[in-house]
Amino acid sequence: MVLEFSMIHAEDRRADLERWIGAQIQASRFTLTPASEDASFRRYFRVSVDDGRSFIAMDAPPGREDCRPFVRVARMLRAARVNAPEIFSQDLGRGFLLLGDLGTRTYLQELSAENAPNLFGDATDALLRWQLATRPGELPPYDEALLRREMGLFPEWYLKRHLQFELSDDQKHVLEEIFSLLVKSALAQPAVYVHRDFMPRNLMVCEPNPGVLDFQDAVLGPITYDMVSLLRDAFVSWEEEQVLDWTVRYWEKAKRAQLPVDADFAGFWRAFEWMGLQRHLKVLGIFARIRYRDGKPVYLEDAPRFVGYARAVAARYAALAPLAQLLDGLE
Repeated sequence: MVLEFSMIHAEDRRADLERWIGAQIQASRFTLTPASEDASFRRYFRVSVDDGRSFIAMDAPPGREDCRPFVRVARMLRAARVNAPEIFSQDLGRGFLLLGDLGTRTYLQELSAENAPNLFGDATDALLRWQLATRPGELPPYDEALLRREMGLFPEWYLKRHLQFELSDDQKHVLEEIFSLLVKSALAQPAVYVHRDFMPRNLMVCEPNPGVLDFQDAVLGPITYDMVSLLRDAFVSWEEEQVLDWTVRYWEKAKRAQLPVDADFAGFWRAFEWMGLQRHLKVLGIFARIRYRDGKPVYLEDAPRFVGYARAVAARYAALAPLAQLLDGLE
């Protein structure tokens, strides 16, 4: 009955959205087709108008989603000369946005060994412009409370709910110690604007390249966060030597741009790896929560990739060895 009610509600919203779109574009003839799906309650539709125009409509049900951060960050990105969608119309009360269409070619779909250097070069250039636009007080901080809340999803949803693994008191202590180390490392980094999901699935191959999506959760936080999101992704993996090479190239560009990266690459790399570990643990928890709370199982299929990332990083640093042992014990 709940599912049936939800489907009826979704159809009612779609009909309401279509009427709203017609009024905004001043056209009675257009088609609405699903454009993409993400892990939230938002829905996206491509609006194809008979006269050749194309838009993206966002349906973000009030009470479930808030469009205001999306609108605010989109304007900030565009002001920084990053290709985020233009917002043509908005109805924040109903949760409707009419956006520019950045096309259908995601980095995730298009990446290959041949084109990855150029695509990632464009992505890091866009990231540098975003980071250089940083101003204090414009975005919420990526503070200790948020970092810990994210990592707390790992024992709650991935270990307990998905694996049905009950941590012993000693294991809980180990995990708390690791969390404290990762928080300390993250907060010690220079703070810049952080997209927070700067990954191939959210980057579009377009002109100017890349188009950037799914930025509504942006914060002011660790300078390594978006690079590790880009290179240690949920859906595509690269050889460690390649990740190291691309990270060095970003670091060199950042130094030339006078961004506050560590003067020693070894220090930057360590912060990059530890930041990635925080994200890997968080994402494992999120994927499990999406599966069991929201009924979207597909994301959890990529959990082994993140377990692999986490195990590899934990094994490389003596201070993180207890986490490597814990992860080995889950097998």
